[in-house]
Amino acid sequence: MPVLLYCDAMEIFGVPLQAMMSQLLLGLVNGSFYAMLSLGLAVIFGLLNVINFSHGALYMMGAFLAYIGVTTFGLNYWAMLLIAPLVVGIFGIIVEKTMLRWLYKLDHLYGLLLTFGITLLLEGVFRSFFGVSGQSIDVPELLTGATDLGFMVLPNYRAWVVVASLGVCLVTWYVIEKTKLGSYLRAGTENPKLVEAFGVNVPLMVTLTYGFGVALAAFAGVLAAPIINVTPLMGSNLIIVVFAVVVIGGMGSIMGSILTGLGLGIIEGFTRVFYPEGSEVVVFVVMVIVLMIRPAGLFGKEK
Repeated sequence: MPVLLYCDAMEIFGVPLQAMMSQLLLGLVNGSFYAMLSLGLAVIFGLLNVINFSHGALYMMGAFLAYIGVTTFGLNYWAMLLIAPLVVGIFGIIVEKTMLRWLYKLDHLYGLLLTFGITLLLEGVFRSFFGVSGQSIDVPELLTGATDLGFMVLPNYRAWVVVASLGVCLVTWYVIEKTKLGSYLRAGTENPKLVEAFGVNVPLMVTLTYGFGVALAAFAGVLAAPIINVTPLMGSNLIIVVFAVVVIGGMGSIMGSILTGLGLGIIEGFTRVFYPEGSEVVVFVVMVIVLMIRPAGLFGKEK
C-alpha cells in the first residue's frame, strides 16, 4: 500500500503519474486502431495503387456486423471476431471484381471517387436500419474487469485491444515483407506480366489482397464495438485521421503505418494531458511538419 500511495502522489511536470499513465493507455488504444486501419490502407495502396476512401465505412460495417451477430443471432464476441472480417472481406472482393478492377490503369482520383461513393452508400444503408443513435455490445466475459498495476488500473479489454492489434499488424508486415507470398504480391504490382509467366494468378492475388485489406478494417471495427458507440458515422470521424497517419508514415509503407499509428496515438494522448484543446488537431500539425521536411513521409521512398 505505501508504494501505491507513493505512485499516486508522484507528478511529472505537475501532472499526476496516474493521469499520465491513463492517457498513455488511451493513446495506445487509439494508436492501435490508427495502426490497424492505416495498415489496411497501406496494403491496398502499396500493392493495388488504390486510395480506398471506403475504409472507414468498412470499419463501421465490421462493428455493426459484430453488434448484429451478438444481439440478433446470439453469437459470441469471439465468433464475430472471425465472421465479421470474413464477411467484409467477401464484400470487398465483390467490389474489387465488379468495380475497382476497371479503374487500376486510370488516375487515382477515379478510385477515390468510387470508394467515396461506396462510403456514402454504406452509411446511408446502416443509417436507415439503425438510425444515428449509438449501439454497443458487452465486453466478453473473459476480458471483463481490470488489473491493478500499482500506479494505475488497466482495463483488461483495452489491454487485449493493444495486444491483438499489434499481433495482427506484425504478422501482416512479416507476410508481406519477409515471405515468398509477399514477394509475389510486390512483384505482381510492379510487373504483372512477368509474374504471370511464372504461373502466378495475378488477378486473383490482387482480389484477395483487397479483400484482406478491408478485412483488417472490419477486424478493427469488431475490436472497437465493446468500447465505443457503434454508429453509421463512426468511420467518417476516424478515416481523416487515419489518412493523415498514412501520409505521415509514407504512402504504401507497411511498417511506417504501424509505427506512425502507434506513435501518433501516444502523442495525441499526452496532448490531452498538457493541452486538451490541441488533441483534436495535433495529428494534422505533425502531418504538416513532416510534409514540409520530408514530402514522401517518414518511411516513404523518395522518387
